[in-house]
Amino acid sequence: MLVLAFDTATPAVTAALHDGERVLAESTTVDARRHGELLIPTIQTVLREAGASLADVTTVVAGAGPGPYTGLRVGLVTAQALATSLGVPAYGVCTLDAVAYGSGLAEPFLVATDARRKEVFWGHYEDRRTRLSGPSVDKPQDLPADIPLVGAGARMYAEVVGASRVLDAPEYPFAGALAALAAEQLGQLGQLGRSGEQDVREVVESGTHPVLSLPRPIYLRRPDAQEPSAPKKVST
Repeated sequence: MLVLAFDTATPAVTAALHDGERVLAESTTVDARRHGELLIPTIQTVLREAGASLADVTTVVAGAGPGPYTGLRVGLVTAQALATSLGVPAYGVCTLDAVAYGSGLAEPFLVATDARRKEVFWGHYEDRRTRLSGPSVDKPQDLPADIPLVGAGARMYAEVVGASRVLDAPEYPFAGALAALAAEQLGQLGQLGRSGEQDVREVVESGTHPVLSLPRPIYLRRPDAQEPSAPKKVST
């Protein structure tokens, strides 16, 4: 197994390689405006650092959001293109799940990322592996009370949600955590007897897997950019 994972649903452009046992290489740049420019060089960096090539990759995993339209599409389109060219499967993982997994927490908490418009994308977790609800989008003041929070959205609105509730944990869905979560889930499917690529694909396509999905974007609202309406007629 060699999992290439990356996420562009937040300001962090991040990629990593995982061999089924450990993260071999990881690289992240936080820049909300250069997803398209940075992703491929970031992938090339982790491949070079791991001493691997694209031909060695057996699975591609991309963060599926939720996130801003343009950045999110960069990662998912890249995942689909790479998987097609390599002839390997591609899967999506909710970006909030990657943040949760990277937190390492074993108690209930919320993950919140920046959704712009003074809102956050969020999910409720029982522990770092188990999402109870979400993803959703709301004003930070409307989040469930009295539950610890992690993520860049939580820290951004610490004064609103209560600074004491914001835990010291990774703010972004770093690809090392994303790759480790995906590799763990793929390994569990193999232990259950679904070791064949086709069998894993069938489970994911059925929509019954709690973590892995098809590499499709999670949109919780319409994009900021809208098609212009027809011009009004001017009477003379």
